[in-house]
Amino acid sequence: MFGKERNDVKAIILDQEKVKTRHILPNLWRLTNGYGWLIPLLLLIVWELASHMQWVESYQLPAPSTIGGTLYEWLLDGTLWTHGSMTTLRVLAGFFLGSIVAFIFGICNGLFPTVHQLTDPLIQGLRAIPSLAWVPLFVLWMGIGETSKVVLIAVGVFFPVYLSVVSGLQQVPKQWIEVGRLYQLSRLQLVRKILLPASLPSCFVGLRSGLGLGWMFVVAAELMGASEGLGYLLVMGQNTLSPDMIIASIVLFACIGKITDWILVSIQRRVYKGGSQWS
Repeated sequence: MFGKERNDVKAIILDQEKVKTRHILPNLWRLTNGYGWLIPLLLLIVWELASHMQWVESYQLPAPSTIGGTLYEWLLDGTLWTHGSMTTLRVLAGFFLGSIVAFIFGICNGLFPTVHQLTDPLIQGLRAIPSLAWVPLFVLWMGIGETSKVVLIAVGVFFPVYLSVVSGLQQVPKQWIEVGRLYQLSRLQLVRKILLPASLPSCFVGLRSGLGLGWMFVVAAELMGASEGLGYLLVMGQNTLSPDMIIASIVLFACIGKITDWILVSIQRRVYKGGSQWS
């Protein structure tokens, strides 16, 4: 009799474990974006096999395990934190500076047609200048310190954010603006309650594009005599003929850049959920 009860208890426990597994696996699959990880995983396996089979010379393309070992060494000796945090701080400083200036110019151009006619042609002309073309000029004006690096990143961030703000404001339905005027909203209230919330989707698209360009511009910025940063590690890897250092630095650029983009997307979702607070 007792043996039968023990078997029943075991059966209940096994059923509970199966239920937990059925819930955990789908959640884990969603957390890792499901099929999105299959192709990178397959590429890593093929890459590792190609390196071990010597289909590719190690001095040209080291194995993923070698690159992982380099990243692990950087983690232990503090290199990853020192250089990764310095690059991230530069990107964030340039991102905030460029975004603030872009919002100021974008709002002025979006709200005042005269300002748009006067300043937009100049801004569009400056947008066509390649990023590296600014480097010697900024070095001449500001030296090779942090200021020139942050300003260069801010220049890269400015243009997509500016364009998105102007576009977002210009696409707000005129009927909404007329309704606001009927309620006798001041210009500031019109911007805060109608124009800004309506243009938020376009603004966040520009912010994400600007953040991505900030990570591109930081490489050029760290070529300006930097002694710390992931760009510095790239140059060191090139000078010492260490492809594992180069690829490990590229991997860190990709990972940290993806993390910052994910944070921005999370902020975007939170802002949309709290949209009623604008009213």
